[in-house]
Amino acid sequence: MVTSPRCGARTRDGTACRAPAVHGKCRCRMHGGAPRSGAPKGNRNAYRHGMCTPDGRAERHRMKTLLEDAWKLLNELK
Repeated sequence: MVTSPRCGARTRDGTACRAPAVHGKCRCRMHGGAPRSGAPKGNRNAYRHGMCTPDGRAERHRMKTLLEDAWKLLNELK
């Protein structure tokens, strides 16, 4: 047990994890070396909502310019 390879992860205080790595992996069971660990296929945790995509930014820019033009027109009519 003492000579087994150690986990390569870092703890919250910045020190190395002292747990032994899972056989054939570089991490311990708590840091992702467990079988079937990790994100599932078709991971919905990484789903993009579209706000930061180029299309989303362009749409927001078009809406902003449309609203600015509408406010300018309303101020001219006053």
